[in-house]
Amino acid sequence: MPTLSLSALSALDQPAFVAALEGIFEHTPWIAARAWQQRPFTSLVALEKSLAAVLLAASEAEQLALIRAHPELAGRAAIAGELTAESTREQAGARLDACSPEEFARLQALNATYNAQFGFPFILAVRGFDRAAIIERFAARVLHSREDEFAEALRQILRIASLRLQERFPAHRSDQ
Repeated sequence: MPTLSLSALSALDQPAFVAALEGIFEHTPWIAARAWQQRPFTSLVALEKSLAAVLLAASEAEQLALIRAHPELAGRAAIAGELTAESTREQAGARLDACSPEEFARLQALNATYNAQFGFPFILAVRGFDRAAIIERFAARVLHSREDEFAEALRQILRIASLRLQERFPAHRSDQ
């Protein structure tokens, strides 16, 4: 995808704006569609805040659908090669595509337990974590309440979206 400036993004009509932000949130174009109304975006922070506000103002059913749109870590979609390009890069970056048989079995067991307990997949912005740290966090979070994990899933989704936006709009990153 060619690099787009925030001013060019802000000038797009709604369908083009949504298309330009495809993949920021897993299979969930309505977030970008609603944020489009808040243009223009003068900074990446402003765009992130707008997208976050849309997500946090959404109904619980909409939020749950977004959470459920995320793939399991080293799960069925990864095995079948059905991850989005963004998720594939992120999981490979954490070397989840290179699990030992023991790590893979542990992740599969944690995925099954977590899904059975909470009704949605475990979500973690995996950038910066190695497999051992991911498994450790996963095992700890299985012990939380559904309410806490629902809120944590949304926080992690916003972290993932922030990282994806920084990749999509590198000239506007706040760390430069």
